[in-house]
Amino acid sequence: MGEIQKIEIENFDFTGLILKEPKEKAVGLPAIISSVKQAAKYMYRIDAFKLSLKINQKGGFDCPGCAWPDPDDDRSALGEYCENGMKAIAEEATKMSVTRGFFAEHSVADISKFSDFKMGKLGRLTEPMVLREGATHYEPIAWEDAFKLVAKELNALDSP
Repeated sequence: MGEIQKIEIENFDFTGLILKEPKEKAVGLPAIISSVKQAAKYMYRIDAFKLSLKINQKGGFDCPGCAWPDPDDDRSALGEYCENGMKAIAEEATKMSVTRGFFAEHSVADISKFSDFKMGKLGRLTEPMVLREGATHYEPIAWEDAFKLVAKELNALDSP
C-alpha cells in the first residue's frame, strides 16, 4: 500500500468557504427560506419559490443534485429537497449568461483553472461554441453548423 498524502490546509483553495457551528436542525421553514434565498441570487425569487414546490414531487421533477428518495406514501408539499438541491436547480435555471465575449477573453487554459463552483456561477451559454483543432479559445458557431458537427461525430461512432 502507498503512503497517504496529507493536504496542506493553508494552501488549499476553498473558494470562499465559510465555516461556522452547525445549527441544531437543518429542516423546516428556516431551511426553506435559506434555500430560496440561495436560489434568488441567480433567478427571480418567485421563480425560485415556484420551482421549490415541484422538486421531488409527483408531477414535478427529480432533484439534479442528489438521489433524494421518492417516498411511496405522503410527501411534504413544501421542502422535499435539501439546500444543495436548490442550489443545483438555481444554477441550471439561472438568468445569468455567458456570451462570446467571455470566451474571446478567456483561453481554454484559463478556463480549465476555474473551480466547478466558479464555472457553475458564470451562467448559461447564449449560443453554441466550438473549439477548433489547434485553437486556444472557443468561438461561436451557427446552430445549423453545430448540429451538423454533432451529427458527423455521432455518425462516425462504431455504435451508439
